[in-house]
Amino acid sequence: MTFRKEFTLFFISLVLFGMMPKTVHAERIRDLATVQGVRSNSLMGYGLVVGLDGTGDQTMQAPFTGQSLNNMLSQLGITVPQGTNMQLKNIAAVMVTAELPAFSRSGDKIDIVVSSLGNAKSLRGGTLLMTPLKGVDNQIYALAQGNVLISGAGAQSGGSRVQVNQLNGGHISGGATVEREVPNDFASQSIVKLQLNETDFTLAQQISDEINRRYGGGAAMPEDARTVRLFAPSDSPSRVRFLANIQDIPIKVSVQDAKVIVNSRTGSVVMNRHVSLDTCAVAHGSLTVEVSQNNVVSQPDTPFGGGETVVTPQTDISVRDRGGSLQHVRGSADLNHVVRTLNALGATPNELMSILQAMKSAGCLRAKLEIN
Repeated sequence: MTFRKEFTLFFISLVLFGMMPKTVHAERIRDLATVQGVRSNSLMGYGLVVGLDGTGDQTMQAPFTGQSLNNMLSQLGITVPQGTNMQLKNIAAVMVTAELPAFSRSGDKIDIVVSSLGNAKSLRGGTLLMTPLKGVDNQIYALAQGNVLISGAGAQSGGSRVQVNQLNGGHISGGATVEREVPNDFASQSIVKLQLNETDFTLAQQISDEINRRYGGGAAMPEDARTVRLFAPSDSPSRVRFLANIQDIPIKVSVQDAKVIVNSRTGSVVMNRHVSLDTCAVAHGSLTVEVSQNNVVSQPDTPFGGGETVVTPQTDISVRDRGGSLQHVRGSADLNHVVRTLNALGATPNELMSILQAMKSAGCLRAKLEIN
């Protein structure tokens, strides 16, 4: 299947989505906003993975691996003679990352991600040694250790290599134990704030109005397009029940902004059902330049005439220009019509990115264009 056919199938799903009735739909507050201050914290640590089957770091090219091993052995009471060149193959230096959830308590288990730092070929079958995980304040919040699970597979022999998925990164479920709790003053707060996932004045006002309709006129107040202030009960059990009930309140979300999201790295183009087009004309073409070089060998006429064989490079350059015709694009206010119109241009996703950007500049694309 060609890339263009895949692109057409990708848009079919968007057409089916665009055929749905454009009515408001209800979503819970928990899907639209989060409680401010109740969030996870990133942890990071440096460690060693041992037990690899000859696929570890090459210590001559990654000297920090051998240095880390010497430091670890010295803490265990083993002294390596100075100047010893250890040819290690079964050890690899790794970075360990994790997310410490909100309200985590000492003794809780959290998942970790292990990623190779040196030039190890694979971490399959390795065991992560005890690794402290630190926060942004340089304090240790968890200790990680365990067998690394690698989802990839690979084999090589005679200069050929086959690999499926990633071999230098894996994870350990429940591989870290929380040792320090993050201070949280949630229990002492009398004012709780909801933080919307997206900036929207209308949505902030709707959430505030719906909460006040259920709990009285002074229960909620919008501060800006992203924050709604809640006047929660003072005692912790009542505050928890208050937030639990608020998060399940349904909100009738109205029409959102029309958006077209373009990812220049992957070539993907996604648009929501509110995108519309105004009438315009588009000229689309592609210029291709090919440069090829061949070596021409010139030999003397007689074998013993004293001449020399000369190799002369010969370069050929060709230029092709296809397309470029001016095409009429009709205005459309429905997504399936927009998809058919853009597919009629015969452009690949990468070319479509430039066309959409030009349409936005010309004022005929009625949507916000975001390029990632």
